[in-house]
Amino acid sequence: MKIGAAAAASGVTAKMIRHYEAIGLLRPAERRENAYRDYGERDIHELRFIRRARRLGFSIAEIEALLALWRDRARPSREVKRIAEAHIGDLEARVADMQAMANTLGNLVAACHGDDRPDCPILDDLALGDAGA
Repeated sequence: MKIGAAAAASGVTAKMIRHYEAIGLLRPAERRENAYRDYGERDIHELRFIRRARRLGFSIAEIEALLALWRDRARPSREVKRIAEAHIGDLEARVADMQAMANTLGNLVAACHGDDRPDCPILDDLALGDAGA
């Protein structure tokens, strides 16, 4: 199938399919006589795999490793688990960072009168830059 049909079947845009090919995440598609890319079921499965992994927040490097393990039927599952556990740690750290940001901003919002006065603790804090962090 052509790239447009592969995009529709996989849920990955044609632009991203080309990108994944360019960076080596997806093997280059076969070419027809007219030079159009020709994708098969294996390609569609791999694109769906990539799409799902991206939705779970895996990096391109992690997806590359997971794809290699998925393609290798003799893979040890401990490697897959190791990658997933490390990713959970990264996600939890990002959640903690976001929660800290929300708490800080919540405190600043609570301190702001939000009226006609020009003084504003939110702007004062932002003006401090990293010095206030």
